[in-house]
Amino acid sequence: MTGFSRAKEDRPTPPEVYNWRVYAVALTVAMGIMAYGYDSAFIGTTITLTSFKRDFGLVNMSKAEQNDVSSNLTSIYSAGGFFGALFMFFSLELLGRRMTVVISDAIFTLGCILCTVPKNQLGLIYAGRLLSGLGVGGLAAVAPIYVAEMSPPAIRGRLTGFFESSYQIGAVIGFWINYGIVHNLDETKSMAWRIPMGVQLIPAGLLAMGIPLLRESPVWLLKKGRDEQAIKVYSYIRKLPADHVYIAQDVAYVKGQIMHERAVTTGGSSSFGAFLKGAGKEAFMKGMRNRFALVFIMFMWQAWSGAAAINYYSPTIFTSIGLTDYTLWTGIYGVIKAAGSVIFFTWFIDKFGRKWPWIVSSVLCALCQYYLAGYIALANPQPNVPQSSSSIAGGKGATAFIMIFGATWSFGANGLPWIISAEIFPSSLRSISGPWAGMSVWLWTYVVTKALPSMYTSMTYGVYIFFATMLILAAVYAFFFIKETKGLRMDQMDELFGFVRPGTDYSTKLDERELQEEQKHVAQQIDKV
Repeated sequence: MTGFSRAKEDRPTPPEVYNWRVYAVALTVAMGIMAYGYDSAFIGTTITLTSFKRDFGLVNMSKAEQNDVSSNLTSIYSAGGFFGALFMFFSLELLGRRMTVVISDAIFTLGCILCTVPKNQLGLIYAGRLLSGLGVGGLAAVAPIYVAEMSPPAIRGRLTGFFESSYQIGAVIGFWINYGIVHNLDETKSMAWRIPMGVQLIPAGLLAMGIPLLRESPVWLLKKGRDEQAIKVYSYIRKLPADHVYIAQDVAYVKGQIMHERAVTTGGSSSFGAFLKGAGKEAFMKGMRNRFALVFIMFMWQAWSGAAAINYYSPTIFTSIGLTDYTLWTGIYGVIKAAGSVIFFTWFIDKFGRKWPWIVSSVLCALCQYYLAGYIALANPQPNVPQSSSSIAGGKGATAFIMIFGATWSFGANGLPWIISAEIFPSSLRSISGPWAGMSVWLWTYVVTKALPSMYTSMTYGVYIFFATMLILAAVYAFFFIKETKGLRMDQMDELFGFVRPGTDYSTKLDERELQEEQKHVAQQIDKV
């Protein structure tokens, strides 16, 4: 990879470190997130197909009962995601990052199977949706922190950013599969709903096939005192000899942080009970509690950005200006979002960082929504209702601004909360911070999804003024509270966020004496490795 897209290196880094293995790990884990994005796009259309309603008895229900089923199928998945993220705390801490990926993928796969095979058994669909939500929730909790712990600092944003890129690609695939089915298959045949349900198994299967490439996080191994295995993983993932100074530095930085964390929070103990007690104490310390608040608020800004409102109203705008195949234009909008995410998170995030892309994206997205509010207020577009020439011109402008919103939203709060939340916490709290991030996104998604219909009824075009204003507030918040983390090692975040461990003179800088000591320690482990 060319150097222009890297952050400034935290220290001289051998070129071997930027190798295919670390990319393979990130891309493999991202397959699970692709399933997450796919589900967000396919389920709404699939459960409205004639064959699905027939096979599961919805045709015999009242409209209100059908709406309840649709709502339940969505909410049970969201509940699964929330609790999947919560429950994976135990796996992350006790079993490790790699095993959490394996367990989450297995649960998700079982859920997909239950969603694909039944007929006349709505209960199995509910069970499948719950299990797939649990699996995706677990993957969302583990994927960012696992990749961040494996990544060299200078390209950590790119590798962790595969999370968001995969999500958007999955969403585009889900949309176009449904588009193809609606336009090319007889939706009275059961295959019409089985195909999109079954496609969920593809990313889950690709993740399963890639698991042999995965190694346990060396950070977790060092936490557990398994130094020999950690050195072996570092040697594998960095493609360097086990006695290389760069690996000695990696080990020393992590062990130094772990040592000082335990000295303050657990009295040096590594037991699970001591971890729970110490983590609870540490999480509420000054310089640490602000990070948990930051994660929660970042996902709040993400949810209240208006992206869901754009999705909700864009078909009306498209049809009002004569774009009769509005689903096609909705798909184009999705492609623009996905392309923007892939381009930014692959080539530019480690160059431009986290803070200013968030600010620029929020301001541009706000301007797009202010325009949409003005257009809707003046033209009052209605589906398939003839418009005046000036209204059609305004509608074309609105369509352009929707596409601009998709492009600019792709490099802002859409994906940055996942990356920031994965890299700002110490090793002692990542088993908590990953689930915390997952639960935050599911909670805020649920709140906004429930609120939007009522907001449209009571606020009409004011919805876009509201969301645009929220974006401006998000930009202001980012300016004052989001720290720039590009290129920093994860052990340097305490200094960045103003956290000082009581009773220690801990510094994120590794002095020459400590480095020499750690090199001697690594050398002693080589024969065992």
